[in-house]
Amino acid sequence: MSKRRNVIFRMCLSALIAALYAVITIFTAPIAYGPIQFRIAEALNILPLFFPESILGLSIGCLIANFFSPGNVLLDTTLGTLATLISAISCYIIGKLIKKDILRIILGIIPAIIFNAILVPFTFLAVSELEEFYFMQVFSVGAGQFGVLVLLGIPLYFAIVSLDKKYHFFQISLKSNKVSNVSPKADE
Repeated sequence: MSKRRNVIFRMCLSALIAALYAVITIFTAPIAYGPIQFRIAEALNILPLFFPESILGLSIGCLIANFFSPGNVLLDTTLGTLATLISAISCYIIGKLIKKDILRIILGIIPAIIFNAILVPFTFLAVSELEEFYFMQVFSVGAGQFGVLVLLGIPLYFAIVSLDKKYHFFQISLKSNKVSNVSPKADE
């Protein structure tokens, strides 16, 4: 694939991930925002294990989605996006270092759980001055993240690997963690 087509592909992939994250979150708003949240789009946090483009895509998607937050929009867009950015970068680094599927998955979902559990509850402190509330929120957000990543993120991981083995669409090399082609016929 030419260098230009590769750049375009990566930009499109990033934009697609951003759009998916934002749309899924906005359309599932009743469970995606607030003190008790099950943000389905967080399943996409598994993508940095495969695609470095997903770091920017997830961050932009989170930023857009958090503009629709019924809570403190400024804190939610800032802290929520920061949590997503840090966890996506951490997940990508883990994906580069760890190649065994099970360990890669376990370690890959931990940053999204931890960084969101620590940072997102601060968005609720602006509304409630109860310090105890923060620790309840750490547990609540962490549990929601864990649930989404285990129930949806891990199956997404195996679906990507399975689709790639069958159709070679992304031509993912787990050894190098690179996407080398759009499709097998892209060079024709």
